[in-house]
Amino acid sequence: MSGDALSALSAARDFAARHIGPRPEDLPAMLEAVGVDSLDALIDQAVPASIRTARPLELPGPMSEAEMLAELAELAGQNAVSRSYLGLGYHGCVTPPVIQRNILENPGWYTAYTPYQAEIAQGRLELLLAFQTLSIELTGLEVATSSLLDEATAAAEAMTMCRRVLRKKARGKVFFVSERCHPQTIAVVQTRAAPLGIEVVVGDHASWDFSTGTYAVLIQYPDTGGLALDYRDFAAAAHAAGAMVVVASDLLALTLLEAPGRWGADVVLGSSQRFGVPMGYGGPHAAFMACRDAHKRQLPGRIVGVSRDARGRPAMRLALTTREQHIRREKATSNICTAQVLLAVTAAAYACYHGPEGLRRIARRVHAQAAILAAALRGLGHSVAEGLFFDTIRVRPAGGDAQAVLARALERGINLRALDGEVLIALDETVGEADLADLYAIFGGGDFDLAAAAEGVDDGIPAPHARRSPFLTHPVFNSYHSETELLRYLHRLESKDLSLTTSMIALGSCTMKLNATAEMIPVTWPGFGALHPFAPAEQAAGYRLLFERLEAWLAEITGFAATSLQPNAGSQGEYTGLQVIRAWQRSRGQGHRDVCLIPRSAHGTNPASAVLAGMEVVVVACDDQGNIDVDDLRARAEQYTDRLAALMVTYPSTHGVFEESIREICQIVHEHGGKVYLDGANMNAMVGICRPAELGADVCHLNLHKTFSIPHGGGGPGMGPICMSAELAPFRPGHPLVQTGGEQAIGPVSAAPWGSPSVLPISYAYIGMLGGEGLTEASRIAILNANYIASRLSAHYPVLYTGARGRVAHECILDTRPLKACGVEVSDIAKRLMDYGFHAPTMSFPVPGTLMIEPTESESLAELDRFCEAMIRIREEARAIERGELTAADSALRGAPHSADVVAGEVWDRAYSREQAAWPAPWTREHKYWPPVSRIDEAWGDRHLVCACPPPEHYEG
Repeated sequence: MSGDALSALSAARDFAARHIGPRPEDLPAMLEAVGVDSLDALIDQAVPASIRTARPLELPGPMSEAEMLAELAELAGQNAVSRSYLGLGYHGCVTPPVIQRNILENPGWYTAYTPYQAEIAQGRLELLLAFQTLSIELTGLEVATSSLLDEATAAAEAMTMCRRVLRKKARGKVFFVSERCHPQTIAVVQTRAAPLGIEVVVGDHASWDFSTGTYAVLIQYPDTGGLALDYRDFAAAAHAAGAMVVVASDLLALTLLEAPGRWGADVVLGSSQRFGVPMGYGGPHAAFMACRDAHKRQLPGRIVGVSRDARGRPAMRLALTTREQHIRREKATSNICTAQVLLAVTAAAYACYHGPEGLRRIARRVHAQAAILAAALRGLGHSVAEGLFFDTIRVRPAGGDAQAVLARALERGINLRALDGEVLIALDETVGEADLADLYAIFGGGDFDLAAAAEGVDDGIPAPHARRSPFLTHPVFNSYHSETELLRYLHRLESKDLSLTTSMIALGSCTMKLNATAEMIPVTWPGFGALHPFAPAEQAAGYRLLFERLEAWLAEITGFAATSLQPNAGSQGEYTGLQVIRAWQRSRGQGHRDVCLIPRSAHGTNPASAVLAGMEVVVVACDDQGNIDVDDLRARAEQYTDRLAALMVTYPSTHGVFEESIREICQIVHEHGGKVYLDGANMNAMVGICRPAELGADVCHLNLHKTFSIPHGGGGPGMGPICMSAELAPFRPGHPLVQTGGEQAIGPVSAAPWGSPSVLPISYAYIGMLGGEGLTEASRIAILNANYIASRLSAHYPVLYTGARGRVAHECILDTRPLKACGVEVSDIAKRLMDYGFHAPTMSFPVPGTLMIEPTESESLAELDRFCEAMIRIREEARAIERGELTAADSALRGAPHSADVVAGEVWDRAYSREQAAWPAPWTREHKYWPPVSRIDEAWGDRHLVCACPPPEHYEG
């Protein structure tokens, strides 16, 4: 075969050319601007030779998009999509196609970033406010988060929240958990409690003695066996003893059952998965949490609130953000950057589409089917547990042979749950008459006559459980029940947000790169999306192969021996890595080691994770160049040599450089008995160039929603798997329901055994289509793009930190603090960028008053130049203020962002023209993104917190 023919075959697999933005013909001009002769020369200057790997990545590929989709289809085909009536907080549901196509599969929704720049996130924020309203009204409480990771970790967050609320008022350290809670929830709570000195006692709530020093209790409603018990007396006893009451519940059940907040709950949490989100073998799903107003400042997670913009109009933004770990660090309420926005948005849209009556109809149908099936099985002589149930019945087969029933079910492709010699059947909205007939036959029944079976069945909800309080009365839940109306509503919301479909989002530390369509397509395939996380292992053969391969690939990329995919967020990965270190140390009789060294430059999640892991945080200084002060590190390591557990280090550093002393830093920690945890958030500069294990690290987490192309989803989902050395591998987290983890596994850190599996095909495809060479080239171009921006903008804004040879890594920090002298704040630049059609870079982190820029490898030279031109033009606007031509208060910088109604208003009394306000650059005339609101008053919103959908007249004002 000729060389040309071989080249043609290779080109067909060249996904790298699609993923990487700059074209080969662009590189000479970019390198000239940077001041080097070649890309190799730049890498030599940016990445110290001492840390570079000598071994290229040994990975399969590269594959073409078609080849990868075929391989993933084969893996999905190996998963047996059975009918699962297992319950445990996971249920089959129907994702309305209009929501699947226009939210879950729509890059206008899934490529957006966390709504920190609220003016250009009003669409997401509106649906998140609806999600909070849904949570508040169904639970009967006053304040809710805009989502958490999953039900089990939400329960663990509630455990620590109650402790914070009570503080010195707590009468003990016991957190009582009802044995009727889901087993995975119990296990995650136990994992999280142990390092914090909280004693978790699992038992029968009916006989619990509150004199044992109980500060809070957790109960499940309905419980894991399906029964909805009357907890009113138990809640009253808890309150009389000074304890708080936490309830894990089910949103669909609460459309028929009385709101827990009305019978004594202080905190209510659960999963919104069955509101239109596929099971996905465990996730991602949005958890909800609501509490009483008095506790809102201790509530973990993001809260969306209603404030007002510069013209006094209502506008939404994230409220009470001083709780965040980037601000409070080790004193944060939790790692609240963890959220599931895309899935919360989906659940909210589901509620809007069905409305309160539609949700009631679904719930009544599910409950009626359960009641009919229970009556039919009793008619066959089987025993069905007495008591009120919603969707789950508990059956003791006649003759007592539950295993025979389970085996017959498997023969029909049905998964049922065994519990204490009984069979549990949890029905859902996907169930039809044929399904009931199959279940009837499994228990020995003949032909199933639904009408006959339903005769005489009472499917009513008796007092005191029957819901008396109305819910979802707001117009947003009562206006979009036709597909046409919902489609238009979702499109209106999408148009209010800026996503990667509009322009680059150059957020430092967040790596907003291309989420390729070929990577995203398999996510909603039934072969990946329709599996229950606790289905028999043999039904998930395709997933298991995907897990094995992805774990091996990530281990090869990092240089470590083993991987755990369980952590379902970056902060969860940090926490898990520290827990694995501490478990290893306990196994060696060194459980007393509890000091974690954290550089002042570290990600804000690091100290918060260390505190949750029960560690004492000791801050290490940085030098004037932003590097870790090695002398201070050595002094701290010596000071705490008997207690040193770990160092948490971000590499490349949060300051955007490869620190030359990283090997020495790791060696110092090891000499004093500690382990090195490397925060892999900046791995996008390292893949194929250097390996964390070769630097001296012992464990690292990887943000799959950054480096490995899972989209940010407007603020979630994500994944944060950890890779670790061979000696730490035995401590990988396990799970009570599925065999996974190491031989000496720590407890689970997520509700599902593999975190959020349905998004793992994205990273699988990303790695497989790029292959080793493509991944390495992506890292190299990421470094080139960052240095190109730094070079172009350095004459206008000082670049705060560079490496020893004057280069940055994959991101750079621009110092805008000198502009304060003329009254221009970093927030003015951020808001003005919206008028140019750009999302601001990371603002005031890690250094207040700066902008941290990460362009990623996916952005083209043309887009990089547009962004640079916008930044230069903004600097010119600031120079006009410096020259005294106008004041900062009268400038377009302070007036930004400019909404369409402001620009088109009858009155224009500003010191600059409408044209300068709205069309500050040529490309804004070709395609204009209009911020939907003016600058938002953050402080006003915190002083007048509204975190549920306000009445329509609120907007008329």
